[in-house]
Amino acid sequence: MAKKAKKAKAAKKTAKKAAKKVVKKAAKKAAKKSARKPNAAFMRPVAPSPTLAAVIGDKPMPRTEVTKKLWAYIKKNGLQDAKNKRMINADDKLKPIFGGKGQVSMFDMTKLVGKHLK
Repeated sequence: MAKKAKKAKAAKKTAKKAAKKVVKKAAKKAAKKSARKPNAAFMRPVAPSPTLAAVIGDKPMPRTEVTKKLWAYIKKNGLQDAKNKRMINADDKLKPIFGGKGQVSMFDMTKLVGKHLK
């Protein structure tokens, strides 16, 4: 009789573990389905300064769009350095935005452009 009780107890234990696994998997699936929401601060429209507006346009737009348009301008005019792709060569329109520098890194570029946004 003791052997039957032990077997029944073991069967209950494995059933509980299996049930927990199913619940955990369902929770993971639900967590994956919820889409990532964009940060509201990045999506808020900002107004470019007149010097930056000469490059990207004068309408207020989110920071993400400002960066996209700036990169489109850089690619269109071939301003990315050929040897070191992290460096951006400034033309006449970009020089005032980059603080008079002839060449800046792509990481410094976002910092310098931030000064031209309100």
